[in-house]
Amino acid sequence: MITIHVTGRDGETASHQVSTGDPLMFALRDELALPVEGACGGSATCGTCHIKLAGDWMQRLEPRQDFEAAMLDMLLHYDETESRLACQITVTEELDGLQLTLAPEE
Repeated sequence: MITIHVTGRDGETASHQVSTGDPLMFALRDELALPVEGACGGSATCGTCHIKLAGDWMQRLEPRQDFEAAMLDMLLHYDETESRLACQITVTEELDGLQLTLAPEE
């Protein structure tokens, strides 16, 4: 288990314990019951798990793949410096302390 800090669409931040090993989208949606749709099931084709990473977390993760970048580029609230799809980030011990914000719904 690791701790992540999630700022919701209402601006409130809460700390949560999540399991490692699965994509972050499943932790947010299934473990924490946050409003993350994940309509495509994690194939990076819908953008409904769009999150924004705080601080230097973007540099600490593997870079976006081309297909993820293409999906993000179609979203209204995309920000090249902080946007990711939660389905493309695997929860590992290295993410302990992760800070993120749920992006506005599209």
